[in-house]
Amino acid sequence: MTFPHYFEIFGLRIHPHPAMETIAYIVGFQAYLLNRRKERSRIVGVEHSLWIIVGAVFGALLGSKLLAWMESPHEFWAMRHDLQLLMGGKTLVGGLLGGWIGVEIAKWFMGIRARTGDACVLPLMLGIAIGRIGCFLTGLDDRTYGTASSLPWTVDFGDGVARHPTQLYESGFVLLGGSIIHFSLNRTREGSRFRIFLIAYLSFRFAVEFIKPTYRPFMSMSAIQMACLAGLIAAIWQLFEVPKPAIAVHSADKGSTSS
Repeated sequence: MTFPHYFEIFGLRIHPHPAMETIAYIVGFQAYLLNRRKERSRIVGVEHSLWIIVGAVFGALLGSKLLAWMESPHEFWAMRHDLQLLMGGKTLVGGLLGGWIGVEIAKWFMGIRARTGDACVLPLMLGIAIGRIGCFLTGLDDRTYGTASSLPWTVDFGDGVARHPTQLYESGFVLLGGSIIHFSLNRTREGSRFRIFLIAYLSFRFAVEFIKPTYRPFMSMSAIQMACLAGLIAAIWQLFEVPKPAIAVHSADKGSTSS
């Protein structure tokens, strides 16, 4: 296999990263709509859901960009005069944590106390798994590959070095872990599945960063690992926090509450 591995569709040569990323967004959003309809209770109405989505999108965009700059500050500083290159990088951990913060801010402004994250476990699982396949097919240009290794399943992305296919490790982990959490923990209290998924994913990302050739200025840890630790603390604290009573958030849903 050569990298990047382009798709040939109807005579068009399509780069794998935007192709798989687009598929990930489409599949993830459809899974969210389907999953939300199947939730045990309709926590918030359509209008409030739209504002929550807005908070998630803008939070994810900002978080992914800020953490990317922190991950490679010297490289981004060197390209500070080229806006296109400066805006090119992003990180999944930053997007996930930024989106979470954006949702919490949106809910705070609307006075929503109910936890709404469980409907996101399946979309995140599918979106991350599909997106990371695109990262793998992109090869060295994506810079999500692992360090050199002599293990039998390593991959040469074109530079003659056998490396850990950390993108595939991540796809496999989120598919297995996300499936267990989504389908086996559906009787836990509202919001627990999302936080358990966060704890599992951030723990995995913290560990797998040690087999990536990343810049580690923070006590031999990278910016992504520091963000993972911060997210883990927040998720664990919220998982064991006693939830406050939910309130009705609009007139159409009077009497609709969640635990």
